[in-house]
Amino acid sequence: MTKNTNLSGNSSRNSYFLPLASLIFSVAMLLLVGRAGANNAVLRSIFSCQAQGLGGLIPTIKIWYQQGTNLSFIPSGEVIKKVWLNDPSQVTLDFDGPVCMQFGQEANTNTGDCKNSAANVIQLRRIKKLNIPGLPPTNNTLLTVVTEAQGKNKLYTFRVIYGTDNPEYHTLAIFSDPSGQEGACAKVPQ
Repeated sequence: MTKNTNLSGNSSRNSYFLPLASLIFSVAMLLLVGRAGANNAVLRSIFSCQAQGLGGLIPTIKIWYQQGTNLSFIPSGEVIKKVWLNDPSQVTLDFDGPVCMQFGQEANTNTGDCKNSAANVIQLRRIKKLNIPGLPPTNNTLLTVVTEAQGKNKLYTFRVIYGTDNPEYHTLAIFSDPSGQEGACAKVPQ
């Protein structure tokens, strides 16, 4: 009582179907994984000239409660010399090395601990808003960074905005300007 099933008649149609279905499934998975990876990027990058605003736009850096956001000058080889944060009521700053600490009228980056500044990364962390008398409420703040590389200083300003949703990235990396590529930091017409 055995049935002989002839599968050879269906094999020519099935031989094309299985690889085609596999290919469609693989492409769909790659598209979904690629989209998820883009939404959860761990690193954002920008050229030095763009981060300095030479293209006409002030760059932004976003920080969230869930995690800190790093501002890294490691790729550009620059050392952080001085940092200002206009509104410290919602952000803490930390560094990966010593940073110049100066107070008063006689600020000089060539003396004291300013000669020994060695930080390359600023870690910004969002905190619950502190009530600081005399500080008006704002939805963002300005972060100013002075760096040095090969004896030359650079000035960066970043608009710090606050995120309440899931973090989009954890590091904004500053890269050296592209050599031989015209237009990377072209001025945006206004």
